[in-house]
Amino acid sequence: MSTVLCSCLLGDNAKVRLKLSKMLQEEASGLYPDDLPESPVPICEVEMKGCRREFYADTSGEEIEIGTPVIVEADGGFDMGIVYATGRIALRKIQLKGLTGEIDKLPPIMRRATEEEVREFAEIRKREPEIREACINRIERHQLEMKLVDIDLRLDKQKLSVYYTATHRVDFRGLVRDLAGEFKARIQMVQITTREEARRTNTQGSCGCSLCCSTWMQKIHSNPFAEKPQMSDSMNGDNFSFNTIGLCNRPKCCLGFSRTNGKNGYAHGNGHGYGRQNGWPAVGATIAVRDGNAVVEGVDQQKKSIWIRYASTGQKRRISLDQYNSMMGRRQCGQG
Repeated sequence: MSTVLCSCLLGDNAKVRLKLSKMLQEEASGLYPDDLPESPVPICEVEMKGCRREFYADTSGEEIEIGTPVIVEADGGFDMGIVYATGRIALRKIQLKGLTGEIDKLPPIMRRATEEEVREFAEIRKREPEIREACINRIERHQLEMKLVDIDLRLDKQKLSVYYTATHRVDFRGLVRDLAGEFKARIQMVQITTREEARRTNTQGSCGCSLCCSTWMQKIHSNPFAEKPQMSDSMNGDNFSFNTIGLCNRPKCCLGFSRTNGKNGYAHGNGHGYGRQNGWPAVGATIAVRDGNAVVEGVDQQKKSIWIRYASTGQKRRISLDQYNSMMGRRQCGQG
């Protein structure tokens, strides 16, 4: 996965997401039920750098619109974020995250950000490549087996967070001393998973859309198949096709939200190429082809194509949806 990150709050992706959030805000009254949690003050969801979002209470008494830069408390200091959701949408997200009982304990928004603070925030973002390069040089000097993912210098410049991935425990005490001496700030080393790394990239997936984990998902799935024990065995191990693995090199989270038509609410093959949904075969279904049986490895709805793997040879092949429908039609006519 590329380490060239697009996690700036002022980037094009952020502007698109904010526009979509505003459109959703206008339609929120008819989308969500009336059993939303009550709050004595308005609640705002504020987005920080790296697609990190937190909830804050708006005690100013003035309505804050989506996209407004605000200053919030941050671990003994302050930082800047962008208001991402308000009103019923923010309350619904709190409900989905199970934080209804924490509403009274939410920290308040300190104030709206001034133009000078917005410019200072942009200057810090411009410095990040330089800070990142310095961190990489220190990591190489200490010969640490870790991968630097992202860095985050707070607006007050009192704290520098270093996000990394590693396969084992890393002794970074010497690295922390060097970075603290160079940047004159408190250093926080944060080990993250590959799924969190993908979230922070804030890029597009193989479907052409922004990653679900970077946009609308409230929680990252550790395993989207955890509650789908009857999925076909062909969905495991080396039989995953290219369109079931995400940028994090893990099964895509969106697979856990696929449309369902099974007994327990998930799609699965019945061993005969059926179990279809919206005209598409279920991944893992076995179909009869001219050369024997084949297993559906994956589907690409944008290109209207299906990947199959021959059971006898293990060879993979891509066929069109029309070819698949034609094969299934001939089979049903033969059975009739």
